[in-house]
Amino acid sequence: MSRMASLVTVFGSLHYDITVDAPDRPRKGETVAGRSWLPKCGGKGGNQAVAAARAGAAAAIIGAVGNDDFGRVLIDNLDRKMVDRRFVRTEPAAGSGMSVAIFDNEGDYGAVIVSGANLTLSGDDVAAAHEVIARTSVLLLQNEVPDAANVAAARAVKEAGGRVVLNAAPARKLCQELISLVDILVVNAIEAEMLGGTPVIETLQGAASAASSLLALCPAVVVTAGGDGVAFADREGQMIEIAAIKVRVESTHGAGDEFVGALAAALALEEPIKSALDAANEAAALLVGTPLVEAPAIG
Repeated sequence: MSRMASLVTVFGSLHYDITVDAPDRPRKGETVAGRSWLPKCGGKGGNQAVAAARAGAAAAIIGAVGNDDFGRVLIDNLDRKMVDRRFVRTEPAAGSGMSVAIFDNEGDYGAVIVSGANLTLSGDDVAAAHEVIARTSVLLLQNEVPDAANVAAARAVKEAGGRVVLNAAPARKLCQELISLVDILVVNAIEAEMLGGTPVIETLQGAASAASSLLALCPAVVVTAGGDGVAFADREGQMIEIAAIKVRVESTHGAGDEFVGALAAALALEEPIKSALDAANEAAALLVGTPLVEAPAIG
């Protein structure tokens, strides 16, 4: 298969992440003494584009960074990871997106993001990237950029004959126009609960039940259940449940993005959905068992 036929295009966010290692995450009003910190290139869009390239697909990203050191590091990282970033715009009126994530002793984390230049993305960025849009097999979207921009990207790729995968994270209400353009919805238990309006138990059985319920929104749904696994359902009656691969946890940061990027790559390479889910599950397990890699220093 040609690289053109296997193109995954990510329309999404780029963040420079500061990760902090601590015994626990602070409660309101509490100060916790951390052990160490390191920088990392991230953003759901950036993470997923890198994951798709690592999984063997051609990968491109449409995004925005600020005219600052964070932005330059983020762009250099995309180049090193073999992601086509020709349509990452430098926005002079806003800083690059960034986040702070605090990890506890169990490897779980909580994070705060400052979106910055990511919020300037619009249909103009989609139009400027028409060369990539026209060749896209799978478009990956997330909820870290404006809804209207996601709609423009999804509409353009659908018109060009590609598929749209929405990772509806972070959790927020979705506009009906966007929902109508999505082929595969990917969510975790928290996001599934918000979209479906009913409690979701974070077990494999709970994920399967949530996936079935969310078929009212999209033709196919993937619900991840953390360390329990992943469930898939579609309107043709197909149901798949895959248990998580047990590994020693180094860090869960970016595991969901690794899963989604690898899933999109396998779909672009025309793997059957079961094989695509297996590949994504394996990629996420490998990342969870791998220590975080520090980004290049600023300056």
